[in-house]
Amino acid sequence: MTDRERLVANAKLAEQAERYEDMATSMRQVIQMGGLLQAEERNILSVAYKNVVGARRSSWRIVSSIEKKSEETGNEIRGRLAKKYREDIEKELNGICEIVLNLLADHLIKSVDASLEDCTGEGESEERVGLVESKVFYLKMKGDYHRYVAEISTDRSDRLKHMVSESEGAYEEAFGICREAMRPTHPIRLGLALNFSVFYYEIRKDEKKACELAKTAFDEALALIDQLNEETYKDSTLIMQLLRDNLTLWTSDEKISPTDNDDDHEEPGDN
Repeated sequence: MTDRERLVANAKLAEQAERYEDMATSMRQVIQMGGLLQAEERNILSVAYKNVVGARRSSWRIVSSIEKKSEETGNEIRGRLAKKYREDIEKELNGICEIVLNLLADHLIKSVDASLEDCTGEGESEERVGLVESKVFYLKMKGDYHRYVAEISTDRSDRLKHMVSESEGAYEEAFGICREAMRPTHPIRLGLALNFSVFYYEIRKDEKKACELAKTAFDEALALIDQLNEETYKDSTLIMQLLRDNLTLWTSDEKISPTDNDDDHEEPGDN
């Protein structure tokens, strides 16, 4: 077993043990070895950090709610404690997102771009298709992790504006690529549409744009649902359901936080 194979095996074992920090550490070491990630390795990386950052996002929401309620009820002591705790969670969350964004910029996206330039395959060659899927996957991650930082930024600082701009730019670039290279039923394209629509709803506060994006993605996929193959059927229909659920929430009178492609379920392709 090579060092790379050992690290990937360790990451899989850590996932089974629900030790996601260990899982992420192993995959960081794989990335630092250089070269492209295989689809399985890419998905393992995504699952690891989804769980590491997801736990902090959930904690931040809970503590922020307690802080707000304490302010409303005049409980100053509890409010100060909650504020300090929220700030501690924010530091952790910002640190994790910075690690992921650096991995994407310094290794993952850079490696894919270099391989696409060197790719000798023409048109829809298997090699080029795989590279394009990786590029969209990583750009979606870039959009997601900038969005996570924007979610917890409570001021209107230049840093917040930068995070919002970077998130939107990454989503836009990924969406432009997948519209040309992926069918509407492709799980990566659907997952991107889901998270991009959440960006518009939660960050840009543009409900109309969020609904338009989600509805278009759902309708285009639904029109081709009979052509789904067995391999991607489960992943694609799951994300389609999430798109529909969000549309239902966004068009109802009761405003509830939407679900994105990193909440409470696995990324497409991770089994």
